[in-house]
Amino acid sequence: MTIKVPYNGNKTLEEIVKKLNENKEIQEYWRCSNIMTLDRMGYNDHGPIHVRIVANIALKILRILIKRGITPSIVKDYKLSNEDAEVVVVLAMALHDVGNVVKRENHEEISAHIALNFLEKFLPENEKKVIYISEILHAIVCHHPPTKPETVEAGVVRIADALDMAQGRARIPFSTGVINIHSVSALAIDRVEILEGKKKPVLIKIHMSNSAGIFQIDNLLRERIRNSGLEDYIQVVAEVTGEKEKKIIHEFKIE
Repeated sequence: MTIKVPYNGNKTLEEIVKKLNENKEIQEYWRCSNIMTLDRMGYNDHGPIHVRIVANIALKILRILIKRGITPSIVKDYKLSNEDAEVVVVLAMALHDVGNVVKRENHEEISAHIALNFLEKFLPENEKKVIYISEILHAIVCHHPPTKPETVEAGVVRIADALDMAQGRARIPFSTGVINIHSVSALAIDRVEILEGKKKPVLIKIHMSNSAGIFQIDNLLRERIRNSGLEDYIQVVAEVTGEKEKKIIHEFKIE
């Protein structure tokens, strides 16, 4: 399984993603993470498909924020570039869940320990290496509440991780008999769009076939947006498209 993202001329990002796709160690961490969460716990996908989805979502959100004048923290604090911020976000997404190979509880902190060891070997020796590692580890630790992100990049990672909520992520546990509010609500979400908004910079548009999807949005996504540092820049609109469900709820918003 390879990770594919739009590089938009970012040569460093292109090199990093190619190295990730050729790296056997990270591929095995993704596989082991899925065995623990999906096969053993009946939980949802935490492997390479999840990584590819959230990496693309994170890049979309970050690029919209930059376009609308929000400066990434690595640019503001270290005078690096927007392209460096993209590298931080993608590597954080690639490594944020690897701690699941040990246990689900506090997996974000375990992920940071594994990521540190991996990044020390993976990143080239240059003046950016320690900055990259510092920013990536912060984003990993903060991707799951209650830890509050202190950078734009960490806030992006936190929100993007929660937006892999469409039905594909729950289909496997649901098909094996794991029927709970998590799997049912995920199956109710057909599609997630990341758009440039008018009221706020980023508009997250969620298309649902059933109102059960509200659980994913109100209980999980709202928690990720809260205290992300990006609350003022994100608007969420969820629409129910199923004909039978229109009378129950048509639209749900997180302002």
